[in-house]
Amino acid sequence: RFSGNNFEIIIIDDGSPDGTQEIAEQLEKIYGSDKILLRPRARKLGLGTAYIHGMKHATGNFIVIMDADLSHHVSLYFIKQKEGNFDIVSGTRYKGNGGVYGWDLKRKLISRGANFITQVLLRPGASDLTGSFRLYRKEVLQKLMEKCVSKGYVFQMEMIVRARQLGYTIGEVPISFVDRVYGESKLGGNEIVSFLKGLLTLFATT
Repeated sequence: RFSGNNFEIIIIDDGSPDGTQEIAEQLEKIYGSDKILLRPRARKLGLGTAYIHGMKHATGNFIVIMDADLSHHVSLYFIKQKEGNFDIVSGTRYKGNGGVYGWDLKRKLISRGANFITQVLLRPGASDLTGSFRLYRKEVLQKLMEKCVSKGYVFQMEMIVRARQLGYTIGEVPISFVDRVYGESKLGGNEIVSFLKGLLTLFATT
């Protein structure tokens, strides 16, 4: 139990070379397959399909999505959800006492710039669109997945934009994002180009 809630941890690994699957298998043995559900895939198939793959195995009413590289810490999401009966609770690095730690100046500028451009073009009603630490009602996540068509980093933005269009309520929790303890970020030139293309597509279609 966590914060009075029963939970299960579903781990989706797309053939990562950093040993994620081996560690997950060890955790599964320690805590049991009813709490740690390892659902690997043979290769990288995209963030959106990973969500769908994970939802198939989720049994709860709420789904919390987060990276497994120790850069996210479960905090006040369920408390916030209950306060406003929100459909979505999203972590924000750009509001209240939220922030980023461990990034170099270049990474900070890219993140800030991407978020600023997104706010200007899409006016989403949320302060942090590129973060991946969120809580969803399960049925809301399923509906959003039916509507979203983006891939990669743009996918996170589209989820919030579509949620606004469909009238879902969004609460925000300031988070301190700590850069990954192990491994390296996958953000590169190709991801940035893909992000800009996806952003323009969303601007033209929403």
